[in-house]
Amino acid sequence: MNYELIVTRTEGPDARKAAIVTLNRPKQLNALNDALMDELGHALKAFDADEAVGCIILTGSEKAFAAGADIGAMANYGFADVYNRDYITRNWEQIRGVRTPVIAAVSGFALGGGCELAMMCDFIIAADNAKFGQPEIKLGIIPGAGGTQRLPRAVGKAKAMEMALTGRMMDAVEAERAGLVSRVVPLDKLMDEALGAALTICSHGQPSVMAAKEAVNRAFEGTLSDGVMFERRLFQALFATEDQKEGMDAFVNKRKPAFRNR
Repeated sequence: MNYELIVTRTEGPDARKAAIVTLNRPKQLNALNDALMDELGHALKAFDADEAVGCIILTGSEKAFAAGADIGAMANYGFADVYNRDYITRNWEQIRGVRTPVIAAVSGFALGGGCELAMMCDFIIAADNAKFGQPEIKLGIIPGAGGTQRLPRAVGKAKAMEMALTGRMMDAVEAERAGLVSRVVPLDKLMDEALGAALTICSHGQPSVMAAKEAVNRAFEGTLSDGVMFERRLFQALFATEDQKEGMDAFVNKRKPAFRNR
């Protein structure tokens, strides 16, 4: 499909490749509007359904991953408008249903909805020029795409509360120290590092990758005892896969495994 507000491509071997989705509204610093989020949801679902795609990278420009939601588009909305249209829930939440791992490769500004979109991904690799923030309070509103929920889980209550109440930005070093991003890399190495991580994920068996993603996500959505039991059942279930037999046989016989995603 030809998109207007995103650019898509794949990298890696045909048998198991990484998909790269680039937000493409440069004049608006990739501000997120309904049309862009519709396209993004469509692309993510299409790549998720492609058995040859083992990981997805979501990125923006060097200047901005996404500077926020499109304020101009929403400035005149009333409650009935956003409620009746199921604003945000209708299309932003589609990323939560993607079973394929999604890496956010963030450079420049990731503010408001941009920060929330990055946090919806499975992990964030940040360039050294990245800036994160939830400045919605300056507009007379609060974060609406999970910012008050995911940010505290990532960085703790105190730091998240300060950011939500003051609107201050967090640089890449602080974001890594606080646990918001997995690591910080030089700007000119961002896509190389993200692609390297993505292709490493692609090299593993798909059933175990999806199970690992599902289990880690469960840790944030329930009690410890429920999460451990969920993990245990997935762990046990993977012993019914061909990839488990292949992986362990390869280890015992000191060879590289040839996973078949079964």
